[in-house]
Amino acid sequence: MTELTTTGAMSASALRSSMLQFSAPDVTTLYAHYISKFKDGGIFVPTRGAFELGAEVIVALTLPGREERFAIGGRVAWVTPAQAQHGRSQGVGVAFEGDDKSKAVRAIIEGMLGNMLTSGRGTQTF
Repeated sequence: MTELTTTGAMSASALRSSMLQFSAPDVTTLYAHYISKFKDGGIFVPTRGAFELGAEVIVALTLPGREERFAIGGRVAWVTPAQAQHGRSQGVGVAFEGDDKSKAVRAIIEGMLGNMLTSGRGTQTF
């Protein structure tokens, strides 16, 4: 499991409010939440929490068939409000940082998704 650490003067309450968790139990769920259109990849995380665009967050991400949980840094790139159109869940789209850890997780995700990435099936994103 990747250790969740922070640097700088972030308070414990600020850290808790910037932590998101997402667990994809299967590849279909992962596909519905993965955001391949972001330059470095991203994930849609259902949440009722209030987040502003550009807010720095850490996503504790669990992938199908894997025991470890990845701690991925990113920024909120969009917010889907409650009662969104087309049955989309309330939550945030997080754009992954372009660091080596994020790139490695993106490669794992895209390897799992394979041809689904070009299927055109509906997702929680676009």
